[in-house]
Amino acid sequence: MTRIQRELAALTDEKYRDFQSALLPTVDKMTVLGVRTPALRRYAKQLIRTRPAEVQQFLVQLPHAYYEENNLHMELLALQKNDIGTRLAQVEAFLPYIDNWATCDGRAAVLLDGYPQQAQAAAARWLQSDRCYTVRFGMVTMLCFVQTAFEEEHLSQVAQAVLTGPCKEEYYVRMAAAWYFSMALVHQWNAALPWIVQRRLPVWVHGKTVQKACESYQLTQEQKDFLRACRR
Repeated sequence: MTRIQRELAALTDEKYRDFQSALLPTVDKMTVLGVRTPALRRYAKQLIRTRPAEVQQFLVQLPHAYYEENNLHMELLALQKNDIGTRLAQVEAFLPYIDNWATCDGRAAVLLDGYPQQAQAAAARWLQSDRCYTVRFGMVTMLCFVQTAFEEEHLSQVAQAVLTGPCKEEYYVRMAAAWYFSMALVHQWNAALPWIVQRRLPVWVHGKTVQKACESYQLTQEQKDFLRACRR
């Protein structure tokens, strides 16, 4: 084991490993150490502060062997103070190695925060990838800007991935699309509603979008009743 792997293994919580493994059907249980997120984040900050050269070596030593190494990779990317060009290049280099929803979603909200134009342009490319979690990362990236830098074309870009994209049948892609559209209904009601009223999304995504939107505390009862009436 490498030094980083040994240090991650020292943070193992066996009960948490069993719990976490059950939530990750696409990940081999033998590659899950069972490190809780707060401990992983403290460790990432320590590495950045005390061993920056080792961090840079770790970021190019792909693929990683353990689930927690992948999560650590995302934490380290988020902690670095790089320019947006370097950050995007590092993200793109890592995306092909993401193999589960948790690693994909964990730090998307902060990785490209503050750079909506560049992030959205990159996400538009990722949405047409033939890799499931690259597409999902694109959707989660778009979701990060649904309140702050929204444009109506984002709805079409996300929808296209589940209408005609190479990963349109992937469960984790369809679920992310429903998540995106449900939040668009919450924060951009007038722009997102036609997609539901006109039934422009795939049936499963449509249904899940309505379900998740109706679970939100941010929509009124009248809005929820209207959405339920649009079920297919």
